[in-house]
Amino acid sequence: MNRVPLWAGLAFLAGLALIEAGARIERGVPEWVLAVPLAITCLAVLLRYRSPLGSLGLGSVGIGLDLFVGPSLGTVLVYTDNLYAAALYGPARFSRWLLVITTVLAVGAGAVTGFLWADWRALALTVVQVGLVLVSPVMTAHFLRQHRDQAEAERVRAEQVARLAELDRQAAITAERTRMARELHDMIANHFSAIAIQSTAALSRKDLDAATVRAIMESVRENSVKGMAEMRSMIGLLRQEGDEGEAMRPRLQDAEGLVERSRQSGLDVELRVEGRPRDLSAPVDLAAYRILQEALTNALKHGGSSAEVRLVYGPDQVSIIVDNPLGGEKRLPGAGVGLVGMKERANLVGGTFEAGPYEGGWRVEATLPAPGGAGASWVKGEVD
Repeated sequence: MNRVPLWAGLAFLAGLALIEAGARIERGVPEWVLAVPLAITCLAVLLRYRSPLGSLGLGSVGIGLDLFVGPSLGTVLVYTDNLYAAALYGPARFSRWLLVITTVLAVGAGAVTGFLWADWRALALTVVQVGLVLVSPVMTAHFLRQHRDQAEAERVRAEQVARLAELDRQAAITAERTRMARELHDMIANHFSAIAIQSTAALSRKDLDAATVRAIMESVRENSVKGMAEMRSMIGLLRQEGDEGEAMRPRLQDAEGLVERSRQSGLDVELRVEGRPRDLSAPVDLAAYRILQEALTNALKHGGSSAEVRLVYGPDQVSIIVDNPLGGEKRLPGAGVGLVGMKERANLVGGTFEAGPYEGGWRVEATLPAPGGAGASWVKGEVD
């Protein structure tokens, strides 16, 4: 914009030179008169950015005066810049209308000239000349405006795509953090809850003999070693790609191991399996195992001294039901994420989850989809 006054001044000097050189139609007026409309159109150039429509209006006044006293080539050329600025920097709707108006004026001027001169060559020549003066700058500005608007739209679209990609990345990171936190909680809570309960019992009892203390310490050590082993296993799974660690993942068919560890930690657990156990899909198998693990951990931390576990294999689903009596005061503080994690696991695989008081105790029940069991023979038994 700092160059606009310089451009207007140069245009005025160039216009004066053209007038002096005779680039005008003689109508018996002094040359200084032709400089007046030239000055007006050059002043209109100063408004090309701040007020494009004002620039066109002032330039139209100048070209009108020039047509009356001249016209001169310099004024006509400067007026084309007034048209160009109005079409490029003015409102988009006005730019479209300006293209229509200038086209109609060019055709109309040619028609009038052809009618007055009774010569089609005069018509064609007038249309071309007026079209060059009126239509060409407006059309050039119109095309440039379209390209500019398209570039702006592409820039906005690119920013939106980048923003969506960033949101997707953040959502993926959040989901992965939530999954890892859930895995760590479910994996560690079971072992370390048993360690805490057993060590608390050993410290609070003064009448324990050496054999009992040794048995407690062996159980603490076993839970510690198993907890570390599961942690190393999970770290290894996180580092592997694809399904290389499929064989290492926990399975619901390993429920007996969970029950046995809970028994060693002092919880009298009864395990019952209804239906024929079968292989489950990896997500469902892991979710079922972790839900059972967390339910037993909660029973150990907050429940009484016993619990009943039922695994029910249905035709299209598998249910994990854990009942335990309420133990009065909580034996260990909780982080409050166990029930949330179990519900999240069930929902992620399309299952349902419920937990709450049941017949004087507490029940955790999760039902997960497990298609493929149709036609299986049903048995009812007890696994000790």
